[in-house]
Amino acid sequence: MQLQVDIGFDQLVKLVKALPKAQLLKLKREINKEKLETEKDDLKTFLLKGPVFSKDQLDAIEETRKGINQWRTK
Repeated sequence: MQLQVDIGFDQLVKLVKALPKAQLLKLKREINKEKLETEKDDLKTFLLKGPVFSKDQLDAIEETRKGINQWRTK
């Protein structure tokens, strides 16, 4: 069975404010859990779509590191 209720935002706010403290805390935990999952997904997507080094760039970085290390040890 599915029930759909159309209420306005202001009505929703009034209903939430009328909840007992225990239920309000439970609702907040659920909302925060959803928010954290969404933020994790957003970060994962951002990192996966980010720029990456090419093989040539990685080789150039490695050569530069070798040069710096040789310079430091002399």
